[in-house]
Amino acid sequence: MNKVQLINAVSKETGLKKKDAEAAVSSVFNIIEESLSKGEKVQIVGFGTFKIKVKEERDGRNPKTGEKIRIAASKSPAFVPGKSLKESIK
Repeated sequence: MNKVQLINAVSKETGLKKKDAEAAVSSVFNIIEESLSKGEKVQIVGFGTFKIKVKEERDGRNPKTGEKIRIAASKSPAFVPGKSLKESIK
């Protein structure tokens, strides 16, 4: 399912006009993105948690030359499904 299909499903499920459903879906995504950029986690009980995963700085090797390199620390978004979501897809 892509974003357009999600908007259509929300519109059908709620009876909202597609324009209103699009605004609601986009708003949810924007709020999650803003919260993560501030370092906050977003926990939706029964669904799951969006959070930032931090990878520490570490040593690595250049696969082409075999030379040792230092890999910088990085952050990436992560999603941990909740218990209800896990059970619903079994």
